[in-house]
Amino acid sequence: MKLLLAFFGFFAFFAGAANESALIDAKKYDFSLVLDIRYATENNFTHKKVYPEARCVLRKAVAEALSRVQAYVKLHGYRLKVYDCYRPLSVQKKFWELVPDEKYVADPNKGSKHNRGAAVDVTLIDASGQEVEMPSGYDDFTEKAHRNYQKASKKALSHRRILESAMEREGFQGLDTEWWHFDFKGWEQYSIEDVPLSSIP
Repeated sequence: MKLLLAFFGFFAFFAGAANESALIDAKKYDFSLVLDIRYATENNFTHKKVYPEARCVLRKAVAEALSRVQAYVKLHGYRLKVYDCYRPLSVQKKFWELVPDEKYVADPNKGSKHNRGAAVDVTLIDASGQEVEMPSGYDDFTEKAHRNYQKASKKALSHRRILESAMEREGFQGLDTEWWHFDFKGWEQYSIEDVPLSSIP
């Protein structure tokens, strides 16, 4: 009997771990997330639509953490707007062809945290749904996007700090060259994927 219970306990542990690493639609997990998935439009640095649909797909644990960030910023009068989440490796290769610079685009031979479903690109919006002022626009490849850039307005720098603080308290770490990009703690445990967005439930 003890052996049987141990077996089921072992199975339940790994089933739970697998569930936590599943790729899920974050919008279904938290309806309050506002999506502006730029790569599903032509409004991005490639000027081409590279995603077939506008979805935010993440590992379950990452989606849960992002939902907690959303709840926190709501208390301070903001909400999150999401620009990008999981990115298939095939798309990463296209980006690398356009911008082969690891300061801004991950080398597809190494893989991106986005390819693992463990990174998000986000900003803050106010109560009316308008994006708040930040030091630069999204996908800006200048020093204005760098996390240590200090020549922006006081308001923009304050918004950047608020976003960074809210993300960090739930286990996200910002990228030095992109104020909008955050990697989730433990991203190393997730494998690089090239699963099409349309194949994810």
